[in-house]
Amino acid sequence: MISSELFPVPVRAFTFLILLAVAACGAEPGTVQAPAPVVALPGPSALMATDVPASTSSTSAASQPSSEQIPVEASDAIWGNPTAAVTIVAFLDLQCPFCGRVQPTLTALQNFYGPQRLRLVVKHQPLPFHPQARPAAEAAQAVLSLAGPEAFFRYIAILYGRQAELGPDLYARAAAEVGVPRQAFLARAGSAEIAAQVDAHLALADRIGNTGTPGFRINGVILSGAQPEERFRAAIDDELEQTRRAALEGTPLAQIYQARVAKNFKMPERSPDLTPPPDTKVYKVEIGRSPVLGPSDALVTIVEFQDLQCPFCARVQPTIGEIRKRYPTDVRVVFKHNPLPFHPQALPAAMLAVEVRALKGDKAFWDAVGMIFDASPLDEAKLVQVGQKFGLAEARTKKLLARTAHPQVEADQDQAADFDARGTPHFFINGRRLSGAQPLERFTELIDAELAKARELVSTAKVPRPKVYDEIMKTAEPPPAPEQKSVPAPSAKSPSRGPAGAPVVIQIFSDFQCPFCKRVLPTLEEVEKKYPGRVRLVWRDLPLPFHQHAHRAAQAAREAFAQKGSKGFWAMHTLLFENQGNAGGLEDPALENYAQSAGLDLTRFRAALADGRHAAAIDADAAIAKAASISGTPGFVINGYFVSGAQPLRAFTRVVDRALRDQKPKALSRN
Repeated sequence: MISSELFPVPVRAFTFLILLAVAACGAEPGTVQAPAPVVALPGPSALMATDVPASTSSTSAASQPSSEQIPVEASDAIWGNPTAAVTIVAFLDLQCPFCGRVQPTLTALQNFYGPQRLRLVVKHQPLPFHPQARPAAEAAQAVLSLAGPEAFFRYIAILYGRQAELGPDLYARAAAEVGVPRQAFLARAGSAEIAAQVDAHLALADRIGNTGTPGFRINGVILSGAQPEERFRAAIDDELEQTRRAALEGTPLAQIYQARVAKNFKMPERSPDLTPPPDTKVYKVEIGRSPVLGPSDALVTIVEFQDLQCPFCARVQPTIGEIRKRYPTDVRVVFKHNPLPFHPQALPAAMLAVEVRALKGDKAFWDAVGMIFDASPLDEAKLVQVGQKFGLAEARTKKLLARTAHPQVEADQDQAADFDARGTPHFFINGRRLSGAQPLERFTELIDAELAKARELVSTAKVPRPKVYDEIMKTAEPPPAPEQKSVPAPSAKSPSRGPAGAPVVIQIFSDFQCPFCKRVLPTLEEVEKKYPGRVRLVWRDLPLPFHQHAHRAAQAAREAFAQKGSKGFWAMHTLLFENQGNAGGLEDPALENYAQSAGLDLTRFRAALADGRHAAAIDADAAIAKAASISGTPGFVINGYFVSGAQPLRAFTRVVDRALRDQKPKALSRN
């Protein structure tokens, strides 16, 4: 007998396939969206920690109905009964504001349909421009593996409610809040197994063509973005009707999901033209003063960019060891640091390794690197133990681990960025690129090819063995120059902060309703602190058309500038961003409150908003952005160099340093 609770009648019986990505980070194929990570949409603020309906399912994840196309794995977070008529597979990014925005909708659906009719499966899809998305995903998977799905859903509710605080401290504290002991959590979150689970989710998202978050497959039906509840309910109700019919026709409940996915979902076709050709370029990767392991006259130089907390870097170490055994006189290895932001112990580990080298030399450095990789999962206590083996007292090591920058590490990271070595491990073999923890055969194929070329140089061109790498680098491809944009020099009509004669001018194209524009503010303050008296910030308005209140907020800030100059503008700027996420925070009553707080003449302020007197200036800035092909916010033109998005501090300081170096030849030519 078919349960009426599983298949309520009547339901809306119509099928539709939704491919909208109007409220998502990233985009589905074929959709139009502003360049990531600079898109945002108006709507309620991200979910605060909410009560998540408890699942009544007691069936293990291993016995969950699945599908070959969109599988449900034993390691997935699952809410609802295995034989629920409708399964929503949700691809989420824990730093994505739209994923946070859709959580109340998912909770409402859980409450409305219940676990007998609805099953919710969470897959992680941390997007590359969200630096905390990957570590947050690994933290959530660790909680799931240690405490189960109920704790998982409570945990992600906490993270979505406190997205601005995402980082190692919050991950550990939130784990404790849901009952997971700190040490167990830290050990599990840093494990290769958890990393592999997230990698599997990413691979699935790529395979089925889910390019943005949040993305949903409702029994295989595509729904993209933080859509309103009625969009979900229409798709769910249609599937309830279809599954009711399938059950009446004899499809077992345990096979409903597989059957409906097979009916609804078609794998995206992949054009062979999208596969990038092999990278045959030779890149000019300078060795500099980096640590070297192997003979100085080696014919092949492997420059490796490594993260000391990266499980894939640890995984490739035996391969590097085997290479050195096979080519004892012909291969040397050069180490470059590239600690990734989502590995909290990577930078401290790099600081420790650099200090060991400074005190004990290259041999001790390589020994320390081996010990650090062997100590996985890393934490401060293990790094202190490594330091002690090289004579560093605990207090000194802890002080080292607290450092946030070192010139050698920053230089290595800049070099990695120059050559687009974004992930780790990343290798250049006599300048030829090889990315990832590849099998030994991939390395030896490249090494043998480069050995043949090097031997030809020695035998035919009479290049001495110690000079082979330098000879290869003479014709290698240097790093590309930073992207440049041509925009007019700012005038006194633009709000600014900093000395008028500062050698570096940062023109900020921004939108008061854009969450990424708010996120970058502390970074800009750090830039000002790092370069006192040498940087001037200039505001350019670029209110995006899909931000309902952005243009009005820009007019309010312009009126503050008109009444009280740059000081008044920046005061209003602060109030607008501080209240951006509040309900009504950028609507007229709130704008008047901010004007009053900033000491503005309210009569003049209201008149300015009423007659739109500042609209022309705002539109002029937007026209400048359009002419320079700046289409998203935030965007920064730094003495002609362009930085796109809410980038980390180092992305700005690299460009500022370059802009300052550009000034020196000009100064010399005047003397």
